Amino acid sequence: MKKQAILGQSKKLRNVLRVVEKVASTNSTVLITGESGTGKELVVRALHQQSPRAEMPFVPINCGAIPKELLESELFGHEKGAFTHAIRSRAGRFELAHGGTVFLDEIGELDQVLQVKILRVIQEREIERVGSTKTQKVDVRIVAATNRDLEHEVEQGRFREDLYYRLNVVPIQIPPLRERREDILLLADFFLSKFCEQKERDGLDLAPETKDLLTRYAWPGNVRELENFMERMSILCDGNTVTPEDLPNKILKGVGAPSEDAASDASSQRAFDWPRLSDLHRMELNLKDFLDTVELRILREALDESEGIKNKAAELLGIKRTTLIEKLKKRNLG
Repeated sequence: MKKQAILGQSKKLRNVLRVVEKVASTNSTVLITGESGTGKELVVRALHQQSPRAEMPFVPINCGAIPKELLESELFGHEKGAFTHAIRSRAGRFELAHGGTVFLDEIGELDQVLQVKILRVIQEREIERVGSTKTQKVDVRIVAATNRDLEHEVEQGRFREDLYYRLNVVPIQIPPLRERREDILLLADFFLSKFCEQKERDGLDLAPETKDLLTRYAWPGNVRELENFMERMSILCDGNTVTPEDLPNKILKGVGAPSEDAASDASSQRAFDWPRLSDLHRMELNLKDFLDTVELRILREALDESEGIKNKAAELLGIKRTTLIEKLKKRNLG
């Protein structure tokens, strides 16, 4: 596995890396928490790469991106004939990771039935394929991650308390980018250089005023948002320097800086026409179908603007990628 450096010089990030270094040599279960886009998977990969299991498989699975009726088979495998279309036996992720690390991303999305089965894996170190009555031992290190508050989920009865404590042996909280501002420019320069090289164009510099705005911005999408923005700059910036004029209004508004489009934006907001009851009657739709039609148009616009890249489309819509995927599947948009 190719090693990936975690860039940053902030005290909070260094504290995270110190914990990673200490726990890497153990088999303890680790729970990584933090907002979306903070780099949780990168930390998990660093944990694996620094462990005695580094030469063995690293097997990630996004618990929120796979339909729950398929997730059990993905995790534990299945036997031939276990269900419709199970034409052959198949190993699951835990078997494939034998000797290595299983990364359960978005663990908070698991339903209660699968939570029980994950708990059994942690306690007994054994699995049972779907459609089988035989158990088999697996030697894996389990690392889980979530952007949910699992303690709150436990209180609400949506997440098993016993599983939470089994996962939370070593908790690692990844700080949001707004709490490690000294890392923003370091990351910005790295991403900008990477994308300029990929696109075979001359390198770009950040103007001093641009650097000031970038460090003041809150980055709600964290490192992922910063990376996406730098890729956009490597495509759209005409000169050799990224100036404040190149920044999107979202960043300028976020730091209270004036923008050329501010007046027109305000005018557009004042001129926005809210749907009226007469629109429903004119289109001969009920309220549900009318709202579904509006949502469909916005989903398509987001996909067009993001060139079909679902992560970017979800960011434009301000929703989770898994939520977007569910909406697209519901409308057969893939």
